[in-house]
Amino acid sequence: MATQTDRLARIAAEGFAMIDELYGRPPNRGERNPGAYRRQGPEPPNNNYMNWNQVPQIGEPVTIGGKEAAKKSVAMAITRRSCHNIINLIWCLSLAYCVTGVPLPPAPDTFRGTNLAHHERADPTEKIFNVLSFGAKPGGRKDNTEAFMQTWVAACHYKGKARVFIPPGIYKLGPVTFAGPCGGRGPIIVHIQGTLKADTDISLYDEPQWFLFEAINGLVVIGSGTFDGQGESAWKYNDCHNNNDCVQLPSNIKLNKVTNGVLRGFTSANSKGVHIFITQCQNIRLRRLHVFAPATSPNTDGVHISNSNNVRISRTVIRTGDDCIGMIKGSTNIAINKVICGPGHGISVGSLGKYENEEDVRGIIVKNTTFLKTDNGIRIKTWPGSTPSQASGMIFQDLFMDNVRNPIIIDQGYCPSGCKKQPSRVKISNVHYINVRGTSSSDVAVDFMCSPQYPCDNIHLYNIDLKYTGKGPATATCSNARVGYGGLINPHVTCH
Repeated sequence: MATQTDRLARIAAEGFAMIDELYGRPPNRGERNPGAYRRQGPEPPNNNYMNWNQVPQIGEPVTIGGKEAAKKSVAMAITRRSCHNIINLIWCLSLAYCVTGVPLPPAPDTFRGTNLAHHERADPTEKIFNVLSFGAKPGGRKDNTEAFMQTWVAACHYKGKARVFIPPGIYKLGPVTFAGPCGGRGPIIVHIQGTLKADTDISLYDEPQWFLFEAINGLVVIGSGTFDGQGESAWKYNDCHNNNDCVQLPSNIKLNKVTNGVLRGFTSANSKGVHIFITQCQNIRLRRLHVFAPATSPNTDGVHISNSNNVRISRTVIRTGDDCIGMIKGSTNIAINKVICGPGHGISVGSLGKYENEEDVRGIIVKNTTFLKTDNGIRIKTWPGSTPSQASGMIFQDLFMDNVRNPIIIDQGYCPSGCKKQPSRVKISNVHYINVRGTSSSDVAVDFMCSPQYPCDNIHLYNIDLKYTGKGPATATCSNARVGYGGLINPHVTCH
């Protein structure tokens, strides 16, 4: 077993080094206390919480939590099929938890370590497919749907490097599908400099999306252009606030079964529904996007992710009427860094548990993000009466809250309307809130309302400083949760 332990320690050390390389080392947190995390109340014999400052050394036994927990974790790391490769194992060890379940089969990440900006410059060896050459007419009156799709088909079938080019101008479009697989070398590039305007006739949309990118391995959508969903014409038809089975309005952009994709530089404006919907995808990068809709626009989530692995969102501004970013069933290994969110509903894990047999959520990291006058900051929400599933391995670090109503919230009784009054069976565990500061517009700045049937486990708070903008101090509420804490904690959290 010593050999296996050394091997795991070596992989863990390499894993933390990779995380430092990808996300940067955490800033100085001030006082470092070896016993920083203290559990409220008497400690059980087998503590299953992590001293995240310690990295195992070669030759030392790996201890994740208490002795029994360590045996289980090491055995799980060695035997579980859920850690298919070193990358998944690094994630499991770095988050100190490897959950049961089978992730999406990993696909090679072809954009890792590359300069994403270089796609904006045309490669002399690539062929450019200009939509004007296929009959597109700017001006905003002629429907250009057919011309755009013909341009895509020609570029997708080309055997070399291909670029779809949309020059400056206004282009009216109905529902558009850019589908693969494509036969070229390298990723196919869609370069947008114009303004694309969605048709306002809602009857044209048989499916809830406007621009669909589907079944493509290697996709780059870039440029200074705009996807304008003209959603103000359709928001009046949204009844989701009082109908749990409402029909979703079209998203501006949907990525379905896309592997190795980049969205960079463009604007998504006034979507009828979700702005960018990512489902059944792997290795997707969103960078330097500008997403906006009025604060009153219903269900206009900025980015919505489901059943997808390795999605990275960075240096993006999202101002909308719902979640800035929402991660639901089957979202794994999601990294969010340097995002400005607000107005909107914050960043949400969930809602979870609404449907039967939902895939687990795990491996969520949100760092260096600012929330401006949002309804929520970081929210985890699950439906009551759900079927069993898990949400685990989450790190929320270096966050700033500016006049946010619910800066930190876990709501396991989430129900917009008409739900079964039964406990949620989504198990939430191993969640870390580190260096969260700012102001709360409500007196309850930290609110943990966990399931009485499946209590939250291993919730950690470290260096939390949230002040109430009204009279009096900020407060916290907590029920059905096991919470550890360290460093400065304001407001103080006491769980029942």
